[in-house]
Amino acid sequence: MITVLYFAWVREQIGTDAETLALPDGVAAFGALMAHLSGLSARHAAALAAPGGLRGAVNQIFARPETPVRDGDEVAIFPPVTGG
Repeated sequence: MITVLYFAWVREQIGTDAETLALPDGVAAFGALMAHLSGLSARHAAALAAPGGLRGAVNQIFARPETPVRDGDEVAIFPPVTGG
């Protein structure tokens, strides 16, 4: 099982701030997980449609598409943060 946390407008579009999911067979990296999540519902698909415009973290460390994801991990998905 993994925990997926959604932040900001991603949370609003999906309609929840967190989900606990079984890690599907064949999904072993952050990029593959994003593709899997996009197929969960129309809301997920809309929120995750432009994965290049989103950021992620696995166990609170910024993730790249090839970052491994394993059972027990916490994955966060959020829009880019800017500051001034």
